[in-house]
Amino acid sequence: MKIIAVIPARYNSTRYPAKLVQDLNGKPVIVRTYLAAKETNLFDEVYVATDSTIIKDFIEAEGGKVFMSKKDHESGSDRIAEAVEDLQADIVVNVQGDEPFISKDNIKALIEVFKHDKQEKISLASVMTVMKDWDDIQNPNHVKVVVDADNFALYFSRSVIPYPRDKNEDLTYFKHIGMYAFRKQALIEFTSWPIKVLEQTEKLEQLRYLEYGKKIKMIQTQHIGIGIDTEEDLIKARLHWK
Repeated sequence: MKIIAVIPARYNSTRYPAKLVQDLNGKPVIVRTYLAAKETNLFDEVYVATDSTIIKDFIEAEGGKVFMSKKDHESGSDRIAEAVEDLQADIVVNVQGDEPFISKDNIKALIEVFKHDKQEKISLASVMTVMKDWDDIQNPNHVKVVVDADNFALYFSRSVIPYPRDKNEDLTYFKHIGMYAFRKQALIEFTSWPIKVLEQTEKLEQLRYLEYGKKIKMIQTQHIGIGIDTEEDLIKARLHWK
């Protein structure tokens, strides 16, 4: 089983343009993330998929492999699918470019899902963590996921799910962490499917997989990295690095 990592790295992010080339204690954020992925020693190859020659030059200066993608992708999955279409791989792990503090344990757990899936029924795996703060649970920027008894995703939403019609102190809410591992074939199929109403409504690409009947295995974790979406996040990341 060949396992590769692809780091989608769009230059002009919506909330914090050029965040991936900001300095994180001596190296750009995207380089820190690339090196962190390499240092896990869990991948046969690590690639960065980008639309930016600036990012390309940074990664190649570290000896890294870069795929120059189109600029008009609808989602990270689309960008990764383009990058891996002609690559030999069985499992593709999406490592977010703004997550320099990636968890080796989380990645290892995602990979193990496919090693134990002998009948190849699982199309992709992702990560979730328990949410306890009610303000966070109500925040639409925190995507919630509901799972079945075997931790397969039933639905993802920006809304509060499940909705507590009757107060239930034993109810557990899970936050979706946007780290994925895919079967390559599922990624390629994803790009051929028209967007349906649930994805269009929630603006969550993972719903497309569910709408087309694919199984998403969720892994529970307590490790949450520092995603860099704002200047404040970058300041926190610099302090954490020290």
